[in-house]
This record gives sequence, C-alpha cells and structure tokens, in this order.
Amino acid sequence: MKVKFWGTRGSIPSPGKDTVKYGGNTTCMEIALKNNREIIIDAGTGIRLLGKEITSKGIKHLDLFLTHSHWDHIQGFPFFTPIFSKDFSLNIYGVSPTFERLLDILKGQMETIYFPVQFKHLAAEIRFKKIGNSGILIDNAKVNSIRTNHPLETHAFKFEENGKSFVFMSDNELDHPDIAKVPYKKHLDFVKGADILVHDAQYRKGEMSKCKGYGHSSWQKAVSFAKQAKVKKLYLTHHDPYRPDSEIDEIVGKANKISGDGLTVMGAIEGESFEV
Repeated sequence: MKVKFWGTRGSIPSPGKDTVKYGGNTTCMEIALKNNREIIIDAGTGIRLLGKEITSKGIKHLDLFLTHSHWDHIQGFPFFTPIFSKDFSLNIYGVSPTFERLLDILKGQMETIYFPVQFKHLAAEIRFKKIGNSGILIDNAKVNSIRTNHPLETHAFKFEENGKSFVFMSDNELDHPDIAKVPYKKHLDFVKGADILVHDAQYRKGEMSKCKGYGHSSWQKAVSFAKQAKVKKLYLTHHDPYRPDSEIDEIVGKANKISGDGLTVMGAIEGESFEV
C-alpha cells in the first residue's frame, strides 16, 4: 500500500503562514493498493486537490470510506470534481448507523441554500456500501472497522494487504476511559502490531480537562497507546486549527523522546506519502 495525506487539520480549515508545513486542509487520505486500486478516507477539504490529481491521472473509479459526518470530514465532497463526470464511478462506504444516513448527509450539504449544484444532479455513478461486522474485501485487501470514542458515531478503519497493516483512527478520545463507549483494550487489540497507525492527537495533555468529551486525544496518550499496541510507526494527525507548525514540531520532538525503542513518531504532513 502507498498512502498519502491530503488533509491533516481538525475541526476547520486553517490556511496561513503558521500552518504551511503541516497543512491547513481538513481530513483526507489516499491509499493506493498494490494493483493501483484507489481508496480515499474522508472527504475533508483536502479532497479538492486530490480530485484534481485523480482527474489528471484519468482514474475512473474510487472507493471512499467515511469515518463520520462532522463537517471537517465531509465538507470537501461538493468540490471533488470527479463526481461531476459521467465517466466516473464512486463507492461510498460507511458503518451503521452512519451508513443509513450517508445519502441524506451528503444531499443535505448540497441543498440550494448551501451549494449551487444538488446531489441529484451529479453525473457520476455513486453507490453506497455498508461495512458489516466481518469487514469487507477490496481486491486482495481486507478492511475492518471499529467504533471510536467520539460524540457522534465514528469509526476507525484497518487496511491489511500482503501481510502489512495500516490503521486510520482519527476522532478518538483515549484520555478519559470513564466516558468511553469502546473499552481501551478493544482499541488496543484492533491496532495491535500495525505497521502504521495514524491517530488523532489534537490536544496536549494539559488541555484535556477543558476538552473532555470532545472526542479527541492528547498526543501523550496517543504515543502511550501506540507503544502498548506495539505499533511500528505512529503519525499524529487532526492537528488543532490553532496549533502552529512550530508547536507541532515541538510535540513531535517530545513524542520521539518518550516513544522508546521500536516506535517512530511523525507529525502528519499534508502532501507527504509513505509505503506500508
């Protein structure tokens, strides 16, 4: 698998001189499987530029996985240019109960009062597909999901191909087990031994008391979690919109000092890609 970040910011787009390095677009990731099958995770504002590249490459089909429907994870969808082409097809995957609402969610943000083109006028062939308890297969890649600890029903995804595993677990609050909907150990088991884990790290530990219940983690807890799960490499993502590059640099530096042997910690950078 080859994975690329197209949006790494949480909550709201944050362009400006202080967010140039890590990026200001909201959540979006691209996965290219070994046979070049293209998968997207979330449709934050980062999906706009991804759409431009998809068009330039002449790609005619994609699979889009949506973790949940908060704006920073869907607001780029109306600007994803391939959906306006009759030669393009898109499978949109979700997990219950989000799955049952997907059509209404995407139609809703494209109503005339918000956007000039309605969902029903999109030219592409769009199909909605549900991920069940046993996961799904896309070609030779296995995809499983697990609910995260977030105010809205949200799911993480694990992709496994050719003995390698990649987990995307954004919008997950690890710091407050007393309000967790999913036990900590279940999340540990889900990510155990992953080659790459991309995990929410919007806050510092000292900020968590005022952000309890928001559905995001401190970077310190994300590192501890990855260490316990024996993950090989951790990418901290969903950067706070008020967090300048200099602070994220500082966080990544401190994270690597406490990560111990066997775990490398990186800050997710818009435009950066890696092999799994």
